Amino acid sequence: MAVTIHPSAIVDAGAQIGDGSRVWHFVHVCAGAKIGRGVSLGQNVFVGNKVVIGDHCKIQNNVSVYDNVTLEEGVFCGPSMVFTNVYNPRSLIERKSEYRDTLVKKGATLGANCTVVCGATIGEYAFIGAGAVVNRDVPAYALMVGVPARQIGWMSEYGEQLDLPLQGQAQATCIHTGACYQLSGDTLHKLPE
Repeated sequence: MAVTIHPSAIVDAGAQIGDGSRVWHFVHVCAGAKIGRGVSLGQNVFVGNKVVIGDHCKIQNNVSVYDNVTLEEGVFCGPSMVFTNVYNPRSLIERKSEYRDTLVKKGATLGANCTVVCGATIGEYAFIGAGAVVNRDVPAYALMVGVPARQIGWMSEYGEQLDLPLQGQAQATCIHTGACYQLSGDTLHKLPE
């Protein structure tokens, strides 16, 4: 499938965009960006030079994906959510050599208007609620809300909250898919089918 690029978008020479991806109105993709297959970049998205976006990610309107951000396969970035890449920015002090890496693992959801402070790793299938501020690493499958973000539960790969405590030994089943999840201490794993 061909890449679809709206006439108002700017894709700098050298940018890599995978088959079936869609680049919508007023998007700017910088020359060094690596974007996978089947990705959707909504209106007014910016993608920096040192950015990797995996297959089947959805970046909604008004999101800037700055240098040193990596999104694995199937990440959802809600409207107007924010990434940073400098921890303590100042206009009068050059800090490009101090960029911190941010990694968002497979299947994670970043809700509308949330902020991810640079240097964090967000685990597989984690779910960051709208407006939350993530300032530390997030476990796989964790449901995070608030400022600063705190864990209030666990999510299935389908995107539904599981009936589990935050810690302990327990199992839960996703009501939509029948997939089973095992909580061991403060770590959740999906059990083999």
